[in-house]
Amino acid sequence: MTRSVAEANIAISRIREMPYGIARSTASAAELDRITAEGPPEARAYALFTTVEGYAWGGEVDKAFLPFTQMLRWWDAHPEYFDEQDQHSLFWSFKWMVAHLMEFPAITAAQIDTTLTDMQRRYALAGNGMNAVALSRFGWAQMRGAADTEDLFVEWSSTPRDDFSQCEACDPGDRAAHLYRTGRYEECIRLVEQVLPQSPECATEPGDMLSYLQLASLHVGDAVGAARAHRLARQHLPQDVTAAPIRGRHLEFLARSGNPSRALAKLVEDQRFLLEGDTPHVRWTYLRSVGAATGLLAADHAATPIELHGVPAATVAELDRWVRGEALTLAAAFDARNQTSALTDATWAVWNDATFLPVDLSVFGEHLAPVASAAPAPRAEDPAQPSRPQASSPDAFPAGADADAAQGQPGPDDPAELLAWAESQAGADRVAAARAYVAAANAYRAVGRLQAAGFAHAEAAMLASAEGDDEGARAQFASAASLLRGAATPARFFAPVVRAWARRAEVTQLPEIDRLAESLIGELIEEELPDGLSDDIVERERAARAVQARRLADTRVRIAATLGDPTAPERAETIAEEFARAGEYADAAYAFWLLGMLRTDDVDAVYALESATEAFTLAHLQEPRREVGGELVAVLKRLGRADEAEKWAVELSGNA
Repeated sequence: MTRSVAEANIAISRIREMPYGIARSTASAAELDRITAEGPPEARAYALFTTVEGYAWGGEVDKAFLPFTQMLRWWDAHPEYFDEQDQHSLFWSFKWMVAHLMEFPAITAAQIDTTLTDMQRRYALAGNGMNAVALSRFGWAQMRGAADTEDLFVEWSSTPRDDFSQCEACDPGDRAAHLYRTGRYEECIRLVEQVLPQSPECATEPGDMLSYLQLASLHVGDAVGAARAHRLARQHLPQDVTAAPIRGRHLEFLARSGNPSRALAKLVEDQRFLLEGDTPHVRWTYLRSVGAATGLLAADHAATPIELHGVPAATVAELDRWVRGEALTLAAAFDARNQTSALTDATWAVWNDATFLPVDLSVFGEHLAPVASAAPAPRAEDPAQPSRPQASSPDAFPAGADADAAQGQPGPDDPAELLAWAESQAGADRVAAARAYVAAANAYRAVGRLQAAGFAHAEAAMLASAEGDDEGARAQFASAASLLRGAATPARFFAPVVRAWARRAEVTQLPEIDRLAESLIGELIEEELPDGLSDDIVERERAARAVQARRLADTRVRIAATLGDPTAPERAETIAEEFARAGEYADAAYAFWLLGMLRTDDVDAVYALESATEAFTLAHLQEPRREVGGELVAVLKRLGRADEAEKWAVELSGNA
């Protein structure tokens, strides 16, 4: 029986709620096939658009062209099946497709010109405004380095906005990008800072404009502004494959601002983008920024070893040579298509740019350095609560994020006031709050309250980590652990701090953390409870300690996996099953997910990823369920089990 239009639209809408990726694309393609075969025809345009959207933003741009062409043909043949929203979606996606055509060097210039002409014709016939067409023509001229690029930028900027213009977040972001590329750094800064208080938000914004703001600040010599922009940019840094150029500019910033250790860590973190991109142009853009970074890093760190999967380079110097070769090869392919030297010239322009401005990105000043040395004997105090993250994103661009103090901050001698002030600031000014936590920790130490000092250091560490100061965070965690151990802090309160430290620690710190976690597990199991407690309290306390012990055991497994311990997969499976038996489904899900990543054979990984997906279902955690489910679908497709992959994708959409 054919579904009603409403039923089909609901099914498609469920798919659009899924995160971009292979599971969503698979579910969308299956739904499109069903509607094409069974109807209703009134839902076909919506299904086609959803499929185009999923491929375009899910890292499979090349697959989007076919359903987009089908959508155009469906519109030409049956405009009566397109309601107002379907028509808007058709012409809105036209912008994506034209822009993406340019990003594949195999697509000829003649094809792109023809498509642009067709876009303009169709927009005119539909009575649409021409702002989107003007933007597309500007983008094509910019890629080719055409002589009329600036004229077309002005034409786009002066064309009245309409229903198909870039959104109010992307529009200023695109303008800022052009201003930065053409060396108008002050204008770029003014535009972005003017827009930021309005809290612009879209798929890649404000992350994109902030990535330019931090670099523009370097060019004008504003170290304080650059640090402030970078901290805010980190809070809006997209994670998916479409964000590779943004993440590349972050890497370039770290190298140009004199933060080599952070830059090298960023390289390792984002290494997948060295080999992949949702389009060749996206990969070239990322490699261009990487080449600028490695060129600077190679000056003083040429022999520094770096381990990257699939990249034939063992040192920074070797990586620099490889990256530059890859970037120039891609640029040459585009230039051959465009019959210009624009991308090659643009590549060398970035690499030859000598802009360098030291920027201190550390959260803690020397006067607030963490102290882990011997301290006065502790006095009796109530157990503090486990460390908890206080960070949250500010609503607007913070004007004074780098100040050591703010109006109304308490004096340096009252730890309770400092602690309260730090907690009040954590959501708005994480740097000031982190420093206040350290000041409170030092004040608590001065009066012998080592446990309170330790927890204050842990809070400071969480905020520093959120601000990207991993070195500062690790030092704070080390101080916290030393003080909490010295204060004989009960294991049930100490354990969360150790787990948080492990997630952010350097490899060299992991053996120490592993020994500490092992010791705390023993204490949780062996520590006697006070006499006189009721049976109910005893049962609850023992259950709470058992939870902490299992979570510490999970931390130890993750440390083992990081250190390459061959027993890690077996241990991961054991702790995952322990979590499941205890009914701790969220913990079980994450442990099974780890097991799936540790299984090198796809067949073995299927069980773990299926178990993780099912455990997330029991834990009512929809977002990570869909994410790990996407990994499961990808594994099943690699194994050639397409029917199972489609079944899981449909189930993840909620349409099973």
